[in-house]
Amino acid sequence: MVRALEEEKEHLRAKLGQFKGMFDGIRQTKSLVIETNGGPSTPSDRLSKSQASSPLTDPNDQQQEQPVPPSSDSERAEPSQSRPPPSEPPAPQPRGPPTDLDMMKEKFAKLLLGEDMSGGGKGVSSALALSNAVTNLAASAFGEQKRLEPMAPDTKARWKKEIDWLLSVTDHIVEFVPSKQKAKDGSNMEIMITRQRTDLHMNVPALKKLDGMLLDCLDNFKDQNEFYYEKGPSNNEKWWIPTPKVPPNGLSEVTRKWLQYQKDSVQQVLKAAMAINAQVLTEMEIPESYIEALPKNGRASLGDAMYKSITDDFFDPDVFLQSVDLSSEHKIVDLKNKIEQSVVIWERKMNAKDNKSAWGSAVSMEKREIIEDRAETILLILKHRFPGLPQSDLDISKIQYNRNVGHAILESYSRIIESLAFTVLSRIDDVMHIDSQARGADEEDAKTTLLDFMGWEPDTKNADADANANANGDAPPPVKATTIITNKRFLDKLETLSGLKSPSSRH
Repeated sequence: MVRALEEEKEHLRAKLGQFKGMFDGIRQTKSLVIETNGGPSTPSDRLSKSQASSPLTDPNDQQQEQPVPPSSDSERAEPSQSRPPPSEPPAPQPRGPPTDLDMMKEKFAKLLLGEDMSGGGKGVSSALALSNAVTNLAASAFGEQKRLEPMAPDTKARWKKEIDWLLSVTDHIVEFVPSKQKAKDGSNMEIMITRQRTDLHMNVPALKKLDGMLLDCLDNFKDQNEFYYEKGPSNNEKWWIPTPKVPPNGLSEVTRKWLQYQKDSVQQVLKAAMAINAQVLTEMEIPESYIEALPKNGRASLGDAMYKSITDDFFDPDVFLQSVDLSSEHKIVDLKNKIEQSVVIWERKMNAKDNKSAWGSAVSMEKREIIEDRAETILLILKHRFPGLPQSDLDISKIQYNRNVGHAILESYSRIIESLAFTVLSRIDDVMHIDSQARGADEEDAKTTLLDFMGWEPDTKNADADANANANGDAPPPVKATTIITNKRFLDKLETLSGLKSPSSRH
């Protein structure tokens, strides 16, 4: 009897052990779920995934299991510390500003691609790419010089640095020249060596010097305090350009002389840049596409009225310009295009070997040269009377189809220096004009005239003769074609006036 009771107690104790094990497994599973969801947990309630997956394990077997020592330092961490997530690649650090080397690589890479970033070979030529690069750099650095003030230091530094990059191309444009060299045995022999092309060797340093002179001229206005600028009136034609203001009695005599000296210096820079640009454009070849589009003769290009005026026995350029319509920029450019077309036609006929043309036998070679000189004189007057004109069709065509890299750099560099010099000259003229109005001086406008710019002196002998003729009632004789100064003589005149040299000291 007693024995049966003991067996029943043992049987009940075993069942209670089973229920207790099932209850502990359920409780441990709930603890694992709460811990996974971020809820609070204690070290005694935490189980590994292997323990949670088998909640019905016999508790006697669990008590017999011995703890396994951790195999590494990371496994010795406290049970409450969760395992760190897998390492991720470090985030890219933000790049700093591009270095000079990076900027130079990018600029020359675009030049090599010919402005075709797709790399499909549809880009422009290297010459045109360099010309556009110089023009765009000048536009971003200078823009429109609205005031007489120094350039910003960072803009000035960027201009000097990047223009040197583009001009460095000319260091590798060379030509072979003979040179004498002494051999080891003492004998002299003549060999060919490379040297920078002659036109680049002469003009690139000159243009860099003119560039520096313009920047120095702008720097000279840093400390001036006698004139200032105000916003231009809205009814002004150039309302976006500020208007200079001077004291009520005008500028002082010292400032007026100093301003005149600055004007003379900028005029010398303008003369030299114009001469170099005109010479380079003359040396550029005329594209075949431009020649194919020309009319058959000069009369067809100019029209009967203008052709008759230019080919007349007596020719006065001022009378000719008064007889044509110059009321708008478009009409002036159109006149310039027609005259340039006629000049090209006449030059080609004079250089033709067979001399078969529509001029007829009555027109001699000397007559053609005189007519060509007249046309070039008109072009010269238009260039200086309207210096802000856009480029003509001939100039655009030459620049677009030019393949000479040296000519491209010289033309674009001299063109931007010419443009900046004329802008600075105009700003100086504006101040001098306002000063003249403030002083109430009875003098003419300070704007530069063609005669002043070219340095021509009035012909006093002819003036006296004209005065005597008028006193006697006789009309002065008209100007003949042989007295007209041509573009070639103008370039020689600029050279005589030290147009290709730096201005000498005047005070």
